[in-house]
Amino acid sequence: MSKLPAFTAPIILPLIVTFIMSNMISGLATVMAIGFAPGWGMAWFKAWMSSWAIAFPVLTVVLPIARRLVGRIVEAPRP
Repeated sequence: MSKLPAFTAPIILPLIVTFIMSNMISGLATVMAIGFAPGWGMAWFKAWMSSWAIAFPVLTVVLPIARRLVGRIVEAPRP
């Protein structure tokens, strides 16, 4: 399997992170709100897609800012 080019990393990283995190958080929130009631799966899926649609563009913008902030407070590794 061939890999994607390096220039796609700034999009692929937030895509994967938000996909996983929004899945877990929306699942937990849905269970806490309605339990495992009938229709839970569809309620969770709708919540997941809604939260992912917001999380992905937000993280795409915020991640470079967070990296710069971390760079200011964390010492760079020595060669």
